[in-house]
Amino acid sequence: MNFQVPDPKRVRVLMNSDAKNEADDQYAIVHALLTPMFINKGIIAAHFGAGRTTESMEESYSEVNHILSLMGASGEVPVYKGAPHALQDEQTPVVSEGAKAIIREALADDSHRLFIVCLGPLTDLASAYLMEPCIADRMTAIWIGGGRYPNGGGEFNLYNDIHAANVVMDSNIPLWQVPQNVYSMMRVSLAELDYRVRPHGEIGKYLFEQLIKFNNDNAFGEHGWPKGECWGLGDSAVVSLILDDLENTDGFVMVPAPRITAEMHYVQHQTERLIRVYRNVDVRFTLEDMYAKLELHYGS
Repeated sequence: MNFQVPDPKRVRVLMNSDAKNEADDQYAIVHALLTPMFINKGIIAAHFGAGRTTESMEESYSEVNHILSLMGASGEVPVYKGAPHALQDEQTPVVSEGAKAIIREALADDSHRLFIVCLGPLTDLASAYLMEPCIADRMTAIWIGGGRYPNGGGEFNLYNDIHAANVVMDSNIPLWQVPQNVYSMMRVSLAELDYRVRPHGEIGKYLFEQLIKFNNDNAFGEHGWPKGECWGLGDSAVVSLILDDLENTDGFVMVPAPRITAEMHYVQHQTERLIRVYRNVDVRFTLEDMYAKLELHYGS
């Protein structure tokens, strides 16, 4: 790249990813690792429930390491194992390498702002907070998850640990939430990915082919998903929102942090604790930035 990011503008990023759940976390991981503004402090493998496998966290861990290998970056970024399952209640953490990494990074003597970005359930962030509550004001958390406001409803990342979501909502961790109706805006066609991603090295080929395989393997899925010729790269919103948080736009609103019911509905019960809830994301900015970085790193 023919530019450098001034050091005061750089930020620390610790990513928590259920990487083997679907096919979009992989794009967000690669995008983050190619972003010079980010001081990538590690990737935590997250579980994605037990609906399809009893080893979901381990599968995510293997997937993250595979991505790093394809990028020629094995050993350059730490990879941690997160919790293998959801919290059993709102008081008991699941102690893991990942939760300890969050605590360690939050307590580090480093002036660069810290973002904990969660692309799946909030188990590891909630566990870290329960283990060491003093970390709350030493980070900003971004969560891809939860249903549409104001009512909420069924959403996969939330479903996989409602207790953890309530722990984080009830904490004083600065939280940016990107709910389902917003992260679903990040639509892209398979033709566009074939043209703009696949030609860029082994990692570009893999990003495209693993998504096509997942799309084909789930062709008979319920509720019209997947759609056949397009996909949602909703997790990639975390990268562009760190680059530009849309502060001077109507891209987000501040709302009282809700309690979340077992049916995943939001219940407003207080007015003191506010969180940032995004209402839109800049799809063009996000995708074009990813395509440009792939070309600059892996193009001819």
